[in-house]
Amino acid sequence: MSDRRDFLKASLLGASAFALSGTLPAQGAPVSRTKAASAARVISTWDFGVAANQAAWAVLSKGGHALDAVEQGVQVPEADLKNHSVGRAGYPDRDGHVSLDASIMDADGNCGAVAALEHIAHPISVARRVMERTPHVLLVGEGALQFAIEQGFKKENLLTPESEQAWKEWLKTAHYEPSINSEVHDYGKTGLPGGAHNHDTIGMLAIDDQGRLAGACTTSGMAWKMRGRVGDSPIIGAGLYVDGEVGGATSTGVGEEVIRNAGSFLVVELMRQGRSPQEACQEAVMRIVKRRREASKTLQVGFLAMNRHGEVGAYAIQHGFSYAICDAKKQDGLVPSQSVYTTSFT
Repeated sequence: MSDRRDFLKASLLGASAFALSGTLPAQGAPVSRTKAASAARVISTWDFGVAANQAAWAVLSKGGHALDAVEQGVQVPEADLKNHSVGRAGYPDRDGHVSLDASIMDADGNCGAVAALEHIAHPISVARRVMERTPHVLLVGEGALQFAIEQGFKKENLLTPESEQAWKEWLKTAHYEPSINSEVHDYGKTGLPGGAHNHDTIGMLAIDDQGRLAGACTTSGMAWKMRGRVGDSPIIGAGLYVDGEVGGATSTGVGEEVIRNAGSFLVVELMRQGRSPQEACQEAVMRIVKRRREASKTLQVGFLAMNRHGEVGAYAIQHGFSYAICDAKKQDGLVPSQSVYTTSFT
């Protein structure tokens, strides 16, 4: 009996020592609420990620789930009528149709996506319904629209007067050439009004106070694209990938290059092998540059990653990519990414 009491006493003391030590749980296990409350964090691509992060932080700061945070966060640029590269105000394809792509993924590998979706203002929410209410991962085109309407989403015309006018101006030359970064200043070269967004994406990654990871990615794709064109944003493993035991990654830029390299999955796998988020993003970018040496001088691809400990990294081909970061210490931080080229070749 004495031996049993001694054993129980030692076990209790050991458990107390572990609780006080601050040691992290085994890989993949949720960290405690007390430990993680100040470590909740959300990051997203580009300057419009600042407002998106604040909406996500409203969820995270109250102990909410990372999945809810990323959905609500990216809805902000989706609804922004001044944002012509994401959501309802996105520029149309060359035939005048606004089509949207989005994906969402949680730490357990659950994911959903929609592509070439028309007439629905918040594709990210339709993507989540695909994840939670169907046995599928990706719905496209008319099938995605049918599903959205069945789920109660409102069908509406997404071609705003401003976007329609920009499209009509583009038709005068019908010159198609994606810009390197989200801001286009050379109207004569791109056929876009000065300062208009030609293409870009918001990719968002969050970790909540339970240590749960989630990610979301949404875009209207490249302006004046061919009808039916789909980029990397709704492709799980290309525009977005999350693994709760490792971390998450998202991308921005020319989606075709990201798809060719399964970019976000590559970043996460590199982190699994021991690379930091920064090192993983840089390696993924350099693989694209090595394969497409000359083409890479005139295109942009950027990766943004966060591991399960909340460490962040980013890297891009071209100078100019930035990302927003938000946590308990700072809600409006914008960080310039490192890049291969420090000045544009164009």
